[in-house]
Amino acid sequence: MSTPETSRFVRLRVEVVLEVDDEDALTRAALRRIAGDSTMPADERAHAEGSVTEDTAEALAYLVDPFDLVSDVPGIELAQASWSSERIDHDPDSPEWDLDDDDVDEDFDDEAPDRVG
Repeated sequence: MSTPETSRFVRLRVEVVLEVDDEDALTRAALRRIAGDSTMPADERAHAEGSVTEDTAEALAYLVDPFDLVSDVPGIELAQASWSSERIDHDPDSPEWDLDDDDVDEDFDDEAPDRVG
């Protein structure tokens, strides 16, 4: 229910960890995206090409667009988006990367079978 005190804006936070198994393919795709952008000024294009060639995380940032995530969702309009990418050390067995922590019911009996979320 929407009231005058309730904001119509919603912040959606998403964290994704991706494993890059073909850096060259990722870089080539980013370079194709940059080359296909006819609105990009030549000096910005040269900078972008250098960035994606030197850093796989930058290449990924050129290929992932938050608008693509929500463009087909009915009843919304993207008001603002920002995103970034960075190389990280990732150990999938580390408790730090257990994304299901928020889904665990503290009253859940340890002897019960594991739940699938």
